[in-house]
Amino acid sequence: MSYPPGPGNPYDQQPPQQPQQPPYAYPQPPAQPVHGYPTQPPPPYGTVPPQAQGPYGYGYGYGHPAGPTGPVPGMPPYAGWGARVGATLIDFLLAGLVPMVLVGIGYGQFLAAVIDEADRCSATTGPCDAPEIPGSALALIGVGLLLSLIGGLFLCYREGTTGQTPGKKALGISVLRELDGRPLGFGMAFVRRLCHGLDGAACYIGYLWPLWDDKKQTFADKILNSVVVRTR
Repeated sequence: MSYPPGPGNPYDQQPPQQPQQPPYAYPQPPAQPVHGYPTQPPPPYGTVPPQAQGPYGYGYGYGHPAGPTGPVPGMPPYAGWGARVGATLIDFLLAGLVPMVLVGIGYGQFLAAVIDEADRCSATTGPCDAPEIPGSALALIGVGLLLSLIGGLFLCYREGTTGQTPGKKALGISVLRELDGRPLGFGMAFVRRLCHGLDGAACYIGYLWPLWDDKKQTFADKILNSVVVRTR
């Protein structure tokens, strides 16, 4: 007995179809809630890790492909001109006074020998000889220059690694890179001292520039993008 096709035919009904799954289905991430506060994204746009922070806790553009692009927030206040002058004087007394005295004594002995020979030559009609320079004069000048070099390198090392020379530490100021708040490093601290020659080239106007500059920078600071800030 045959049944016509249709809903009344018990043999014409098909089993329910199951939804097709792709052969390589990847698990879908759970839906994120749309209410509440969003979670903080990971670095480079979230929390700055400790190794990317300056000595005062602010970051320096961690993860930015081109590095820092501007002054970081939270920079301490700029140091005044008087504090910078006072720190320079202290550093000179510690690292430059003794070398200067030794060089001065040696140069005095050298100059005295030249004057004595000139007087002797003018009092005689014979040929003039070259002045006899005392060995102590050359020794004092050499030792003074050597101590001056050692003192200058020591100040560069302290300023480059910690941001503070003994004078700056005594007066509570520090030299830092403007963009990240970190010390300059020995090499850049040495270059900064060389660039101070530009500060004194035009009647020492570069040393006076922090008196009216917004960032209280000398010409050397502007060249190296460094700032002098207060640490207390």
